[in-house]
Amino acid sequence: MTHKSNASHIGSSLSLIDIISVIVSNVNLGQRNELGDDLIISKGHAAAGAYAVLANAGYIPHEYLDNYCQDGAKLGGHLTSTYVPFVPLSTGSLGHGLPFALGRALAKKKLGLTSHTFVVLSDGECDEGSNWEAALVGAHLELAGLSIVIDRNYLQSLESTESTIKLEPLAEKWSAFNWDVLECDGHNHQELKAALLRKSEKPKVTIAKTIKGYGVSFMQNSIAWHYKSPSLADLDAALFEIRDNS
Repeated sequence: MTHKSNASHIGSSLSLIDIISVIVSNVNLGQRNELGDDLIISKGHAAAGAYAVLANAGYIPHEYLDNYCQDGAKLGGHLTSTYVPFVPLSTGSLGHGLPFALGRALAKKKLGLTSHTFVVLSDGECDEGSNWEAALVGAHLELAGLSIVIDRNYLQSLESTESTIKLEPLAEKWSAFNWDVLECDGHNHQELKAALLRKSEKPKVTIAKTIKGYGVSFMQNSIAWHYKSPSLADLDAALFEIRDNS
């Protein structure tokens, strides 16, 4: 998808894809105005990975992927909800997903619904003050139906997270905001599932430790692949490596 459209953010998509796979495999996603579980992917620039998972799970037609991020496409280069009824919010401008998810979770609580609201954040996105305002409110309102997963790959657009604005100790910060916090391997499906489905009377944060560009050796832990589009040679090498390791 990213090769064909000359698009970026393949490294971000590969760090996210296990997280989205586990969420989509274990929740009952409702359409925009239905009462199922919500999935808000605040890390909207990782759209290619999210769309691929949603298509494989049957939530959107596979043919939508064919002209991803091209003129006239139904799927934009940042997550677009227009043609994805199981994703209630278009995202890309960071810091918007959690406040929106907070409102969804509060509405469900007031209506007495048992369905859940999941929101996926990037770690660099935790620089946004809107997330910490929402964190205060979520704990105050005791929104046990709200779960965050942070894609903790330690890199953001131009540098490491710790060189940009230091996040550590990240788990302790969320705990101080009175959230139930758990860290896990963000590429281990069993650990992710256990973390996501754990019960708590508090809103939950799972800090999923991932590798940017996971699964493709020359993309792993590389800032360049936040922006680069895979050439045909890159694509062939990446697919060969993935198939060899699968």
